[in-house]
Amino acid sequence: MDILKSVDLVKKANIYFDGNVTSRSFVDSNGEDKSLGIMMPGEYNFGTNAAELMEILDGEVEVKLAGSDTWNTYTADTSFDVPANSSFDIKVKTITDYCCSYIK
Repeated sequence: MDILKSVDLVKKANIYFDGNVTSRSFVDSNGEDKSLGIMMPGEYNFGTNAAELMEILDGEVEVKLAGSDTWNTYTADTSFDVPANSSFDIKVKTITDYCCSYIK
């Protein structure tokens, strides 16, 4: 189990898509902005401001980045990058636990 120590946690949850996607934002001990969350099965579209590293901790998703026609599958212990000022479509196949790192 990964343990995050010395983090600054925002208590208020980020809630999207009628509660089907939730996360908690925090700043880790290296000063990096991140969020940990859960996605329920469904199809969603997310926009980005900063570049993102999406780590799938558990579950299964299919992802299509903006400008691509290809869907890629990600499962536990895999990740994908999303460019800044972009978007991605995601099909959540099973309840998915994730960590998003916002790249400066």
